[in-house]
This record gives sequence, structure tokens and C-alpha cells, in this order.
Amino acid sequence: MTATQLVWTIVKILIMVGFVLNLAAILTWADRRQSSMIQDRIGPNRAVIKVFGKEFRLLGLLHPAADGLKFFTKEDFMPPKADKLLFTLAPIMAMGMVFTLVGTIPFGDTVCLHEFRVNFPNIFSGPAVPRWGLCSADPKNGYFPIDLQVASLGVGILFVFAMSGQGIIGAAIAGWSSDNKFSLMGALRAASQMVSYEVTLGMSLIGAMMIYGTVRLDDMVRWQSDHTWGIFVQPLAFFLFFAAAVAENKRIPFDLPEAESELVSGYFTEYAGMKFGMFYFAEYAEVVTGSMLIVTIFLGGWALPFFHRDGLTIEFGQHQLVHASISHLWMTLLGVVAFFGKVLVVCWMQVFVRWTLPRFRYDQLMKLGWRVLLPASLVNILVTGVVWLLLDQAGTGVSDALKVLADVTQAVIVVTFTYVTVRLVAGVFAPLTYERTMLGSSAEQAEKRGGTKSTAMQA
Repeated sequence: MTATQLVWTIVKILIMVGFVLNLAAILTWADRRQSSMIQDRIGPNRAVIKVFGKEFRLLGLLHPAADGLKFFTKEDFMPPKADKLLFTLAPIMAMGMVFTLVGTIPFGDTVCLHEFRVNFPNIFSGPAVPRWGLCSADPKNGYFPIDLQVASLGVGILFVFAMSGQGIIGAAIAGWSSDNKFSLMGALRAASQMVSYEVTLGMSLIGAMMIYGTVRLDDMVRWQSDHTWGIFVQPLAFFLFFAAAVAENKRIPFDLPEAESELVSGYFTEYAGMKFGMFYFAEYAEVVTGSMLIVTIFLGGWALPFFHRDGLTIEFGQHQLVHASISHLWMTLLGVVAFFGKVLVVCWMQVFVRWTLPRFRYDQLMKLGWRVLLPASLVNILVTGVVWLLLDQAGTGVSDALKVLADVTQAVIVVTFTYVTVRLVAGVFAPLTYERTMLGSSAEQAEKRGGTKSTAMQA
């Protein structure tokens, strides 16, 4: 490994780990903020910084910092009869497996360092690189293509499943080593739930791998960039994978391993201080990594509609309407921003789900996994295989029609994004209106009789 490659590897690690850490912290705030909006409450606003007598609350964004400070300063309690080694190892395993997955997820297209050298110092206005093909290299001068992926593994998604399955061990060890019956019951629930939904998680992706023809995550994104996003070719698999990913993260409505009304706090009941903070933080980090996988496999990764490595190309079938070359640096930066932006949207969707759906009973959770989601994933594999064989035997006319249909889906994405953006901006700047609503028969009767007293009641 050359010095240039080593520097780029360190930069990529800092980008991915920094993004996961910061977004996981923000998600702790988003959970509270979203719940307060749905439940018509004020939300987080107690943490405050005073500067020259003025209070700054920053919409409650100081709460994640206060949580971190609290975790570091609280007593590190350990049950007297707990297995000290395993009790300490469990949160490390829960946290470590999450960041192991981050290294395999691509967050941008390949960077052609040779193009930067040729066009230096005008790298912002340099020519575009070809849409297809590999980056040119100059080994003598140390210029190599740089994949925006910490570890470009040939096994791709298989490594992700291998590592994600290790998270079960952390939960099981935590419950068993705590010497607490509630922790043990939570660990058993976590192990059986994660094993059950891990099956659906893997089976739902077989159809996508059949279509993409690869297990490499970066090649999956390139296929979607040249054709259409995976959600259009595997819509059922997208919803199955999303549901299974939420269950793997053990979040509402799948938070049975830590159900407060039944198991106190489940498998980490006996944990306190930073050990509890690691479990708490690992859950939100899993939300981020799960969202990254969903974006990579089903939502085009770093790809945007009609944008390719050589710039903007609007075409439908064989008819090219617009083509504008964009420099390689701008296209690379646009892809990175697009990837992280999509991850933010998917994370928000998971936060919205948490405060929308009620918790399952445990028997309902297991039935959903084994009797609904798993059979549906098997049906998806069968249907995908049959349709793929039929399309493979079809003529060029069908292929051309599918090409046009794929371009239409890109246009649908653009129109949908524009509509949502306009509605969002209009909603933010719309004036607030207040309506008086009568709640309940007693309030209605009191209003008819002239309202209630405004002064204090007399004894």
C-alpha cells in the first residue's frame, strides 16, 4: 500500500465512522423530537447553555451531549455474581460489529486520481470521465483509482450478513452474564428474534442478487445507475428487507427483548454508565448502517436519476434529449452528498415508524417472521426467477421497452422528489393557524353554559 492509498484509507474511515457517530447521536434527539410532534408535546428543551445571561437551547440539540456526559459520569455498576469478563465484553461486541459493517458500504463512485493530476489545478472545471470503463492509472507516479469504500471486498453482501449475525452473540452474552432472570429472558428473546428475522433479511436479497448478477455492493449501485433503482425491480424485497432490518435493530414495534413493561430493560437491565451507553448508542448506529444498506441495495446508492459519471444525460430509450458534461470532481461530490442525503431520509422513516406503530406481542412477532415475511421472501425468489427467465428469452423489442420503462422510473423519481420538496418548503413557511376544538361531552356542556371559571375555585 502506497502512502497515497494509506492517506485515502484513513480519510474514508474518518468519513464513515464520523458520519455514523454523529448521526446516531442526532437520532437520539430526533426520536424525542418526532415523538413530541406526533404526541403534541413540547419535546426536548431542558438542556441549555447560558452565554452572557442569555439562554441557548438549540431546539434541544444539546440533549445528546448531555446524555454522553451523563453516561461517562454515572457509576459503572456490576452485579456481584455476574461474569465479569463476559459482562464487560458484551457491549464491546454490540458496538464493534456495527462499525465493522460500515467498512464494506460504498458511499461514492470511484475517484480517478489520474484525472486530477492531469487537470491540476483546474480540477473543478476539468473534463468529465467516460461513462463506462475503468479509471486510468499511473503506477509510476503513484496515481491509482480510489474506491470510496473502506474495504472493497469481493464477497460484498455476504460479509455483511456474516458480521451482522455476530450481534446476536453480544445480546445473548449480556443477558446470560448479568445473573438476572429478566436479563436472561431478554437475551433469549433477542437471540430468537434476531435469528428469525436474519433469515428473512438474507432471503429477501436473493432476488436482488439474481438481477444485479453480483454480490459486490458497489457493482449493485452501478447496475442501478445504468438501469433503474432496485426498489422498482424488487418492490416486495424492499419492504421485506425494511421490516426485517427494523426487527434486527430491536426497535418499536419489534422491541420485545427490552420491553419495559415486561422485562424492565431486557438483556441490559443490569448495565449502567458507559456500558449501558454503548448498548444504547449501538442501537442507533445499527439504524444508520441498516439505512445505508437499504440505500445501497434498493435506492441507487450514490446514483441520482439521469446523472452518470460523465454528467447529466436525459434520455428515454434511444432518444437523448439533454447531455451536459460535468467535471469528475463535481460528479464525485454530488454522489457522496446524494448517498448521505438518502441515508438521512431512510433514518427518518425508521424514526417515524417507531412512534406510529404499537408494539407486537411476542407470539405475534415470531408468527410475522416465520409465517408471513419468510414465505413472502420465498415467493419473491420464485417470481423473480420465473420473470427473469422469461425476459431473458424475449427479443430485443422487450429489452428496448424495458429500457424506456427504466428511464420513465427515473423521471418518476425526479417528479416525486420535486413535489415533496415543494410541499415541505411550503409547509415550513406557511403561517400557523389555530383552531378551537371541543374535546369531550363535558367540555361541550360547559361551553354551552358560558364556559368555566377563570379564577381559582373557592373552598
